[in-house]
Amino acid sequence: MRKMSVFMPRGQNFEVLKKSLTSGGGSLALWTSRDELLSGNGGVDYVFADIGLLEQEFHSVEDGLQEIWDRFASAQVIVMVTPEQIRSAVDAVKSGAADYLPYPLAPEEIKLVLERTRDSLMLQSELDYLRDHFWQDDARDVVGTASPAMREVFSKVRHVARTRTTVLLTGETGTGKSLVARIIHNHSARNDKQFISVHCGAIADTLTESELFGHERGAFTGAIRRKPGKFELAEGGSIFLDEIGTISQSTQVKLLHVVQDRIFQRVGGEMDIRADVRIIAATNEDLRDLSARGMFRKDLYYRLNVFPIHIPSLRERPEDILRLAETFIKRCNIQLRKRIRGLHPRVLNACMRYEWPGNVRELENLIERACILEETDVLQPESFPSEFLGHETGGVRMPVDTTLTITQARHHAVEEFERQYLEKLLTECKGVIKETASCAGITTRQLNKLMVRYALDKKKYKQE
Repeated sequence: MRKMSVFMPRGQNFEVLKKSLTSGGGSLALWTSRDELLSGNGGVDYVFADIGLLEQEFHSVEDGLQEIWDRFASAQVIVMVTPEQIRSAVDAVKSGAADYLPYPLAPEEIKLVLERTRDSLMLQSELDYLRDHFWQDDARDVVGTASPAMREVFSKVRHVARTRTTVLLTGETGTGKSLVARIIHNHSARNDKQFISVHCGAIADTLTESELFGHERGAFTGAIRRKPGKFELAEGGSIFLDEIGTISQSTQVKLLHVVQDRIFQRVGGEMDIRADVRIIAATNEDLRDLSARGMFRKDLYYRLNVFPIHIPSLRERPEDILRLAETFIKRCNIQLRKRIRGLHPRVLNACMRYEWPGNVRELENLIERACILEETDVLQPESFPSEFLGHETGGVRMPVDTTLTITQARHHAVEEFERQYLEKLLTECKGVIKETASCAGITTRQLNKLMVRYALDKKKYKQE
């Protein structure tokens, strides 16, 4: 049974609304003041709010909506307006209201808005389902991030994967650029073809062109037979060019020809070879800066930078550290046939304090080393390098109950981080909800739910 509430004065419009809403068996509560609204009990599915009353009882319509969501986080709000207030209704919808009803209220209009709201909720639910089921099983652990920045990364991956667009991945060493490249390929229409990875920085300058484009017999000393290059091997699939900023100027010229015309020649050859290859490049350097200094061709940079995706460092996504550690422990348990179930509190504290210059790769290596050395079912401080634990200063930053499982401890740590993050951001934004949500990269509705969860009152942060 639907639970609905009405925030409006009594009168003919209320009677029409009451009759329409209760005819289907739903329960209905009437609030005529701010105090009544804030004293409401129980879950509410829909709130019908008179926009004039919102303005009268609260500082603004936006503040009124926020107060409703502070009390009923999942409620769908439908505002009711006079013809002269249509502009305010549009602003309310932009702020998160589900829809609006014009006065005088008519039963058919009420029915239509309810159906439209239900259809919208159903569609959103289906989109969420499809979004969750877009990822293949081998990617679910990776994309299940708590970081807004990484969620943005995977949102971009979802949009670009099915295309043949060239992608440029940027970010520090060890952030997982090669893993993201593999995910893009695995979720593309080319996933049944080859994925060829080339670490450009690990190839001698004199051999780079041969490695990428192949060579003919006799092309240079030691070329005793024809050799296909990586672009030929990747035909129909994807090629990942890691550390692209390290290739020589001469190789850049040839690569530009491939990116631009999809044609190349083997070293020492004259025959044009067509390249049906999806190019994914990566760099930990600023290619724009290299181009400005004449160290990287500008035309090649612009050809590669069609769809850029920046991958944040691990210190920019601390809410993922414990989840990643847990994933690596599970992987090591399988490989090493161990039954390690978590981290010692001191190790947990060190993980949250460490700067992670080597990013995710460093975390993975530390966990693997510790799992090899560990003889108990909990990773002890003694299994980690002293320089890693040396970053652990003072006491434990947050209370840690050693009777908790690592999953429970991770949830506690994430919640504590989210609360501290929101408190700091709300302070910086002086309690302005729209600005805070924008800075956090979430919607005002999502921010409201988090504020309710952590009992954060925006009034505390508003500037006097």
